[in-house]
Amino acid sequence: MGARTARFRRRQMLGQYRIERLVARGATAEVFAAYDTALGISVALKVPLDHLDTATLDAIRQEIRLVARLEHTNIMPVRTAGEIDGHLVIVQPLGDESLADRLERRIGRERVLDIAGQLFAGLAHAHAKRVMHCDVKPDNIVLFKDGLVRLADFGLARLSLNSIAASGSGTVGFMAPEQALGRPSARSDVFSAGLVLYRMMSGAVPEWPFEWPYPSLTRARRSYQEDLIELVRHATQVDSRKRFENAQPLRDAFERIRPRALKVMRRAR
Repeated sequence: MGARTARFRRRQMLGQYRIERLVARGATAEVFAAYDTALGISVALKVPLDHLDTATLDAIRQEIRLVARLEHTNIMPVRTAGEIDGHLVIVQPLGDESLADRLERRIGRERVLDIAGQLFAGLAHAHAKRVMHCDVKPDNIVLFKDGLVRLADFGLARLSLNSIAASGSGTVGFMAPEQALGRPSARSDVFSAGLVLYRMMSGAVPEWPFEWPYPSLTRARRSYQEDLIELVRHATQVDSRKRFENAQPLRDAFERIRPRALKVMRRAR
């Protein structure tokens, strides 16, 4: 990340924000860590790339409106958004690291369940508000120093689960098969969230055609209860009709399993 050339230099001012470093760069935007000189706090600035067309910028503005509807602890909020020095700037809390970064180091089993529980809670809230994420993956799950987990980047989200425009967009590694064919639904988010949990449990990401048993299943079974393995299998069925309907029943099933799983883990420890 440090080798990339960012549009803004370190200590450059963007309105009231002093740029500190480039945190991430995606297909549509760069994210900078910055210091809010008015409030005296660190923040994240999401700044769409300069070359984007009007349609893409409109989609990003739609993301801002979507997230404004999703007031939940486990969803990354937008503090403010607007034009600064000719750039659309979205101001959000600054996390410690993404789950993708955290997965480069060993994660304890209890923390894995904690992250999954918070992810499922945020996603369930979004689905209850008729908003899909469409790009649930470790890069879009932000961890904070106090243990808080927030689902970020609703840039591919869609309103109205019954009248979604066909789209083949998303990240292939965690994308549900029907989403890759342009037919996403809330069940597609369930699939992606299930793969995120399996990645934390096993260290592996299953690939198409998603045939059971998944890679590293033996490793997952050494550390986690069979109920959790079965939950992942249910969430990631290739036939979307066999999955949880949305993230709420996924969360409900997970929360029924979690107390028993934690008890077994602590007894083993």
